[in-house]
Amino acid sequence: MKKLILPVMLCLGISAFAQEEETSWTDGFTLSGSIDAYFRQNITTLNKVTDEGYPTPGSSFANQPGFALGMANAVLSYEKGNVGAVADLVYGPRGTDAVFNSTTSSSSIVNQLYVYWNVSESVTLTFGNWNTYLGYEVISPAANFNYSTSYMFSYGPFSHSGLKADFALDDNWSAMLAVMNATDFTDFNPSGSYTFGGQLGYSTDSGSTFLNLLYGDQDGDYTDQGMGEGAGSTFQVDLTTGYDLSDLFYLGLNATYNTTDAGDLADDYGFYGVALYAQAALSDSFSLGLRPEYFSQFGTGINDFDAIGGADADGDANVFAVTLSANAKVGPLTFIPEFRLDSASEDVFLDSYDGTPTYTGSLGSFLLAAVYSF
Repeated sequence: MKKLILPVMLCLGISAFAQEEETSWTDGFTLSGSIDAYFRQNITTLNKVTDEGYPTPGSSFANQPGFALGMANAVLSYEKGNVGAVADLVYGPRGTDAVFNSTTSSSSIVNQLYVYWNVSESVTLTFGNWNTYLGYEVISPAANFNYSTSYMFSYGPFSHSGLKADFALDDNWSAMLAVMNATDFTDFNPSGSYTFGGQLGYSTDSGSTFLNLLYGDQDGDYTDQGMGEGAGSTFQVDLTTGYDLSDLFYLGLNATYNTTDAGDLADDYGFYGVALYAQAALSDSFSLGLRPEYFSQFGTGINDFDAIGGADADGDANVFAVTLSANAKVGPLTFIPEFRLDSASEDVFLDSYDGTPTYTGSLGSFLLAAVYSF
């Protein structure tokens, strides 16, 4: 009898170990996302759509009058071992605007779609479509303090498709190299030209700093194909940084410079700008944030690449925008009341319309957004 005890115990142990090793297909699967809506009212100008349009800032999203929809966002992630995949799906006006250069109807709901391989503890390869690494703000309102977006975010790239390699150089320093389609062409490459990206980052427990670079021809050379004129290569350098100054105060900064060679167009064109992101946590559930931004475009009016909405005879214009936002949290729901003032060098905002439009250089507005995160 004693001779049987050890084999039986071994069998029971192996069985228990096998049961512990059994896993469900849901292990490694995560679902997250957000749903948002908002109310917007101009304070200093018209609040209705006319034959001349509706007066709004030249920045993306949150530009519709009255009660309006944002988007539903669902991020499905799956990781098994050292490989994984992410499908980030969006539906609604904000999502549609974010994927404006998608070329097939099926992509109108795809914000990000990529696979990745953690080659080692310090190297990760990503293949597919991901949101841009440039700039301070992102497409999902759940990850931004302000609900309305900056001019730099709106005029910079939204998304990239390609292959990138992320490197963890040590506990603080990181780097990234990428080869990509032209920016925001996420389905395939219609221009036949490619763009190169790079990033150098430094992170600590209190914050991070990233230096971002982008270079490449964004529309290809169409003149020899009888398809009209095209611009030359685009170069952009972008600095993004943010740190907790204390338990209550946070300060971030985004500065960017973008220039595109004239190519077959009239002149070089581009933009530059700087924005501060100052935030104070007044309680666990209530914070205030101020975003002052200066944004300037050059040569854009001549070449019909206009971010502000108007330019002088040389194609130049600038705008100074100040946004005051609050974040009031009720569990996973965040209410964002926001006052914004845009002051432009040109009269670009519709002021009145009685058959003949008049324009002004300033626009004040109020917005109330609700963002649910899960």
